[in-house]
Amino acid sequence: MDRRPDATETDRFSLLHEAADTMLDELTERYLVERREGKEPLGLDDALVRTDRLIPRMPTAAPLAIQFTEPGLLLRFGRWWTESLPACPCDACDEDPKVLVERLRVHADALIEGGLWERVRRGLGGSWFETRLIGAGVKSDREGPLSATGARDARRGGFAAAVQWAPWQLRSL
Repeated sequence: MDRRPDATETDRFSLLHEAADTMLDELTERYLVERREGKEPLGLDDALVRTDRLIPRMPTAAPLAIQFTEPGLLLRFGRWWTESLPACPCDACDEDPKVLVERLRVHADALIEGGLWERVRRGLGGSWFETRLIGAGVKSDREGPLSATGARDARRGGFAAAVQWAPWQLRSL
């Protein structure tokens, strides 16, 4: 998510970074998760960006990763769910940072409550991933192609049948 000439006020999305930091702190305190902070590329040829991962101690619960991009965030849930906040930083799209903060919270809550479902689907033209996120305020489906190696690895990892990720465990007080 590079700065584009038509995205002149990208500072308005700094609220997203602050909200993500606060949310990560709250989730780390409340749930049995391991927090890993580092720098990772967004893609194969991209620069490194700050990446925070929350990995539940229960392996049947889906991990959450947030990559801090310029100007916003890239959310990664489970194995395949990804979402860019904002979807487009340009002035014409004019996405409201407050609405995006709410979307961050709603989607993270759905993940934490066990609302993420994923699987591999085989077809004549190859294999595809399917993923669905359902919770209070969100119901969204995604799909995309997988390489032969990616599909084989996913099936070996148990994704040949649909995987319904479990809710996160609360820390005991």
